[in-house]
Amino acid sequence: MAKQNMVKALNQALFQEMERDGDVLVLGEDVGVDGGVFRVTDDLQRTFGSQRVIDSPLAEAAIIGTAVGMALYGLKPICEIQFSGFAFQCFHQIENHCARYRMRSQGRFHIPIVIRMPYGGGVRALEHHSESEEQFYAHIPGLKMVIPSGPRNARALLAAAIRDPDPVIFLEPARLYRLVKQEIADDGQALPLDVCYRLREGSDVTVVTWGAMVTETLRALGHDVLTAQDDGRANQRIADTDVLVRATALDRAVLTNNRKHFHRLHRIAPNHAGIVTYTDDHKQRPAIAARIDAALAATPSPAGQLIRVVRPNPPQVP
Repeated sequence: MAKQNMVKALNQALFQEMERDGDVLVLGEDVGVDGGVFRVTDDLQRTFGSQRVIDSPLAEAAIIGTAVGMALYGLKPICEIQFSGFAFQCFHQIENHCARYRMRSQGRFHIPIVIRMPYGGGVRALEHHSESEEQFYAHIPGLKMVIPSGPRNARALLAAAIRDPDPVIFLEPARLYRLVKQEIADDGQALPLDVCYRLREGSDVTVVTWGAMVTETLRALGHDVLTAQDDGRANQRIADTDVLVRATALDRAVLTNNRKHFHRLHRIAPNHAGIVTYTDDHKQRPAIAARIDAALAATPSPAGQLIRVVRPNPPQVP
């Protein structure tokens, strides 16, 4: 098994799935000749040709709209949006068509589309290049949203997303692209898209997080990042809050579901028995963490206090 960073792991998944299924194709801005802005699609066009790896115009709505038509005719397009902040230009195609066609056609048509996009901060990028807009997609019925937290699960989750018969928003933490390397088997196996993982157990606090924040959380807790992610066990369906309720009721830490930005745990809750959600949401614009907190607060006997750690709002410009 070769050690690879997330860029190489995603590239490997694309190669394997395009070899496995001739209906899989890639389209987006600069995905062909240049191999993508982060080189995730490097060498794909040289290997599979320009009919399966398509350099598109600078038009996000056209990329997704074209992919919808391809999917209706039996192809399996993988779209790349260069940065998640650009996805507003195609949001109507995603929400109005990708997410609804299966319901609209009463199950007659599936839309097997994967929409890949880098997201999140930590890379010193400008506005529109460092957005964390996953809350939009998490709230849209008909979409699945996937956020990997390391090279190995990135490869396996992308493979699963490509094989899924319905649309998947695949958000890639830009901060993790070249941050760590993991040994990745060349077996083409996929991970389920609808489970969460318990990476470490303890007796004081339950931490719920996702994406790049998994790495920071494990480091702050004093765990080896790669070993902890390797040992993580699939737990239960993400949509089922019972797994969180039981974890807090038993004061069992660290339940992790993937994510970003962090303050040291001992500064936040040194002797806290309950659940902490670490999120990149603004103070005034909470999203996914708010849904988790609300679900737990609505249970008959939530154990411990709920604490949400968010990044500060940007300073006001005079």
